[in-house]
Amino acid sequence: MNAARTDTPTENAIEYIKLPEVRRISGLSTPTIYRLAVSGKFPKQVKLGEKAVAWIRSEVDGWAASKAATRNGQAPAATESK
Repeated sequence: MNAARTDTPTENAIEYIKLPEVRRISGLSTPTIYRLAVSGKFPKQVKLGEKAVAWIRSEVDGWAASKAATRNGQAPAATESK
């Protein structure tokens, strides 16, 4: 029995993005992304397989939004750290 499939994203859906998209969103280089992730200043990647990693889009988007809020003199919104 197969469940009905919908193509509309749900509120709890996790969207994984690969490094090129993370670089595009953040404007950072690959080494900087990994260095910041290790230091806890950028979302860490999720291991998807033996040789595959990705980032959770909402975490990367939240990081970018917090940078924009800081620039605008606003307190960054609380985000979950993973």
